Amino acid sequence: MLPSIDTSALDQLASLKKSDRMPVLFVGHGSPMNAIGDNEYRRSWQAMGAEFGTKYPRPQLILCISAHWLTEGWWLTAMDKPKTIHDFGGFPQELFDQQYPAPGDPAAARAISQLVRQRASAPLGLDESEWGLDHGTWSVLKPMFAYADIPVIQLSMDYGRAPEDHYALAKQLKALRDRGVLIVASGNIVHNLRQMQRGAAGNQAYDWALEFDQTIGGYLQQGNLDALQNFQKLGQVARMAHPTYEHYLPLLYAAGAADAKEPMRFFNTSFQAGSISMRSVIWS
Repeated sequence: MLPSIDTSALDQLASLKKSDRMPVLFVGHGSPMNAIGDNEYRRSWQAMGAEFGTKYPRPQLILCISAHWLTEGWWLTAMDKPKTIHDFGGFPQELFDQQYPAPGDPAAARAISQLVRQRASAPLGLDESEWGLDHGTWSVLKPMFAYADIPVIQLSMDYGRAPEDHYALAKQLKALRDRGVLIVASGNIVHNLRQMQRGAAGNQAYDWALEFDQTIGGYLQQGNLDALQNFQKLGQVARMAHPTYEHYLPLLYAAGAADAKEPMRFFNTSFQAGSISMRSVIWS
């Protein structure tokens, strides 16, 4: 078990004022095309963004965990101006033209790295030049916070780690919510590209996809967040839902930063192409 953040040490985040506790989001991002044009997901993300500064406090900083940044060890982006990464292929030029010029916050990244005391063999590294904001991050943040005026830091996922390690790390991030940090985890509860049926309606999905989505949704509704770590014990439906599990892991970061008794609600509970669950969650 990783040691917890010392709450008093949060004062190292000098640029971030104490705030009412920020929500935590898990966003099903699905196809990169959801970021452009008029579609139900983009409209939902726009509506969600409008709730910050009205229903919820406006974030001082966004910490995003994306399914699309897998590394050896854990890393934080720590550059002043993170680049927009177009980590996909075969899409219209309009998608490659998208930019999300949100600033970074190297000082906050350094403070978070220091605050999250890792095992000596697994420090939280600082990436000052290589990565940026991949489409798991910008495709959902651009509709939510269109002005790109809130600093964004990405946290990578150490793909060599067990699910319980990701969940344990996420628990260390919870205290950041009291300093105006909005934690956004971006993935999909079901994600099997090999089984996509492009003509499928939003209410159509494979039986195994529905079963896995409903089981995980049940854990979330019950506040049984610890059970999310054990998704592989669901057997064949889990293997079908996630031939590779990088799109599931962000859910563990959102759940780890949430409280089991905290109010939650779902949004975007439909499917794309029969094998991608867009189910999203907010804890607040």
